[in-house]
Order: sequence, then structure tokens, then C-alpha cells
Amino acid sequence: MDNLILIVIVGIATLVVGYFVGAMVAKKASIGKSHQIIKEAEDKAEVIRKEKELQIKEKYLQMKSEHERVASEKNRHFQSEENRLRQKESALNAKQQEFSQKQQEVSQKMNEFAQRKTQIEQKETQLQKKADELEKAEAVQRKVLEDISGMTVEQARDQLITSIKDEAKGEAMAYIKDMMEEAKLTVNNDAKKMLIETMQRTASEQAVENTVSVFNIENDEVKGRIIGREGRNIRTLESLTGVELIIDDTPDAIILSSFDPIRREVARLSLHRLVADGRIHPARIEEVVAKTQKQIEQEMVEIGKRTCIDLGVHGLHVDLVALIGKMKYRSSYGQNLLSHSKEVARLCGTMATELGLNAKKARRAGLLHDIGKVAENESDLPHALLGAKIAEQCKEKPDICNAIGAHHEEMEMETLLSPIIQICDAISGARPGARREIVEAYIQRLNKLEQLAQEHPGVVKTFAIQAGRELRVIVGAEQVSDDQITQISFDLSKKIQDEMIYPGQIKITVIRETRAVAYAK
Repeated sequence: MDNLILIVIVGIATLVVGYFVGAMVAKKASIGKSHQIIKEAEDKAEVIRKEKELQIKEKYLQMKSEHERVASEKNRHFQSEENRLRQKESALNAKQQEFSQKQQEVSQKMNEFAQRKTQIEQKETQLQKKADELEKAEAVQRKVLEDISGMTVEQARDQLITSIKDEAKGEAMAYIKDMMEEAKLTVNNDAKKMLIETMQRTASEQAVENTVSVFNIENDEVKGRIIGREGRNIRTLESLTGVELIIDDTPDAIILSSFDPIRREVARLSLHRLVADGRIHPARIEEVVAKTQKQIEQEMVEIGKRTCIDLGVHGLHVDLVALIGKMKYRSSYGQNLLSHSKEVARLCGTMATELGLNAKKARRAGLLHDIGKVAENESDLPHALLGAKIAEQCKEKPDICNAIGAHHEEMEMETLLSPIIQICDAISGARPGARREIVEAYIQRLNKLEQLAQEHPGVVKTFAIQAGRELRVIVGAEQVSDDQITQISFDLSKKIQDEMIYPGQIKITVIRETRAVAYAK
């Protein structure tokens, strides 16, 4: 209503303003046109008044409609709230009635419980009386029995237990004796049968490792490029790889001689790359040999991973996987070490299955039993103890470590896994043609020859070549002068004479190189 009054006031004010406007216009107009202007002003004022009246009516009707709509919505809201409250009131009344019924039921159950409790207490009293009576009767009977037997209850109980123990011991000893006699009759046959079945189920190829490799070439012209001007290419290759290259009259072939299979493989792959590339000179040879050595290291890791997958051995430490791959390039008494370890792993898995033990653990221990032979750092420990130490450092379980360290009885066997590894190692090494003692002794002699020279101060690399008849020693140019290399060769010859046994004589060649490198930019 306040808004309506305001609109009426505004309309009246508009009319007044219009009127004054008309008066002013008439006053300013000329005398001749004053009546006409006044009339037009009045007409305009009348039109303005009517328009404002219409606007006021429309606004009034609009506000009235809005007011009625708001009032209707509020009425509907109040009605819904009233209905909701009535529903809540009905629900509360129903719950109150339900609560009253449950309260009545609880009261009835409490009364019943009280009655039952009273009955139980009466029965307990009766039972207690009967128990007292029974206890008195039992005491009287026990007294009568003790008087008749002349023993107390504790003495009779001890005597009965002793007689039962003696009887059980006698029967157990007789049973054990029968079982022992039966086991003695069948144990040898069963053990032989189990070993034979295990060996028959694990087939193995026997191949003795050689100490030479043959590199085939297309023609003799390639030989000249490999030798190089004044033999500088072949000398560089031999000094970098430690492999002796024998280039004789054999057509289309170069013989690579070394007791170390890794060196032979590095030299063979390097030669293959150099011949395929066509650029053969000392700097290129040095670059190719370095790349090939990295390739061989990566290949060892891949071989180790494939071997573990083939045998179902998972979760090995990265260092152990690399050592397994390195076994491919090592031999034991002329037998390839990786083939030997894989065969031992399969034998161990089969035998463990026959005995009802964990076959996965057995294969794992069998695969790792000779990792001490390919350890990075030389040690005075036997390879079995060194392998156990490496496995322990790589977080292997104690039973696996014990099986590795005890397979040559250099450690006390603590689990059944240890004798299985020992037996399977002996089976693999005892197959006809599996091992060759002479080759192993030869390789050990060459290893010791290189190791003796490596211990001398200033020595960088050592290579035993020509089947151990020559020892090439590379010294550091910064540590050793030209005058000292003669003394080093003499000292090494005396040391080898005193500490080693070898056929014939050994030539010691000491090499010292000085290099100057500059770059033109």
C-alpha cells in the first residue's frame, strides 16, 4: 500500500509540473498565440495525466497479483508443515504405544527370570549338599582302600604311571628295531633307485671347453690389414685383449688363443666388427674393444636372466644374475660352468621332489652353488665358502647359503638341502667326459701366473699368452720409468721361479707406453 500511495503522489506531482510548464510556455509565447499554446499545454497535460493514471493502475494490479501469489505460496508452505507435524505426531504416538508394550513384556520377563533364579538357587543348594555327602563317602572309601592296599593315592598313581611307561618303552623299542632292520634291507636299493631315476630324467650334453677359437676370413688380404704396418694393429689388439692371434699358413682363418673364454670372445667380436667396418688402425681397435667389452657385460646379465627364467628361479639379486651370466665364459675342469650349474639345478629339483622337499629352493641353491668361482675379487677362501659369503651379502636365505658353502664339506651341513647339492654336484661332475683335469690345472697355472705379476707395484695389466710360455706385462707410464722396466722383468722372473712349478721356460715381456693426445678445434 505504501508503494501505491507513493505512485499516486508522483502522478499528482507530474500533473502539477505539467501545468506549470504549460503556464510558463503560455507566458513566454506571444500574445496572439497564448490561448492556442495554453490549450495545447492543457491537452498535453491531460494526455500525460491519463498515461500516468494507466501506469499507476497497471503497477497496482501487478503488485496486487504478486502479493496474492506470495500469500498463496506461504499458505501452501504452512499447510505442508502442518501435515508433516501431524504425521510426526502420529508416528510418536505409535512408538509410544510400542514402547509401552515392550515395557510390559520386559517386566514379565524380569518376573520370570526372578522365578527361575530362585529355582536355580534352590537346586544349587541341593547339589552342594549332595556333593558334600559324596565327598564324605569318597573319603571313607579312600581310607578303606588305603588300609587294605597299604599305599596312599599318590603312591598308587606313580606305580601305575611307571608300569605304563615301561610297557610303552618296550613296545616302542621293538617297533624301532623292526623298522631299522627293514630300513637297512631297503635303504641301499631305494637310494640307488632314486639316484638312477634322477640322473635318467635329466639329460645333459657333455662338451669340453677349448682354449682356442677360429676366426674365419674371406681372403688372405684381410690378414695383412689385421697385422697392419710393422705389426702395429695386431700388437694393439693383443695388448688390449690379452689374446694371442696366430696368423700362419692356415687359409682363410686366424686362430685366437687364450685360456680365458671372455678374452677370446672379446677378441673374436672385435675382429668381426673391425673386418666388417674396414677401418683397422690402433685408435679404432681401442674403441671397438672397449665397446665389445661393454657388450659382453650386458650379454652376461641377459644370459643370467634367461637362465633364471628357464629354471624358474625368481627374485635373485642383480649381482647374482650377472655372476650367473658370467658362468657361460668360465669352465671347471674343462666343463662349462653355466652348463654344469644348470644341470646341478635340474638334478636338485628332481631329487628334492622325490624326497618331498621344496624343489624351487633346491634349484635355486643348485644354480648358485659355484658362484664363488666367478667372483669379481680374488680371495684366499675356497670357492664354496666364498660363494656362501656372496649369497649372504645378496640377502639369500640361510639354508641356501649353507647349501652353497657346504657342498664340499667345508662348512657344517645344517639342512637336508646341503647334502642334495653335494650329491647332484658329484653326479654332474662324474658323468663320463664331463671334466678334464689337465685343462683345469693348466688354467689354474695361467691364472696364478697373471696374479703374481699383477701384485707387483706399477703393473696395470697382465696377459699370459702362448699357452703360458710368455707373460706380457703392461705398466703405467706415470709410475714406472724406462730404466725400471728391466728390473721389473727380472724381479718377476725370480718370483715366478720361486713360487710356481711349470714346464719349460716363461718369457716375461714388460711394455711401457707413453701417449700424447691433443685436439684441433
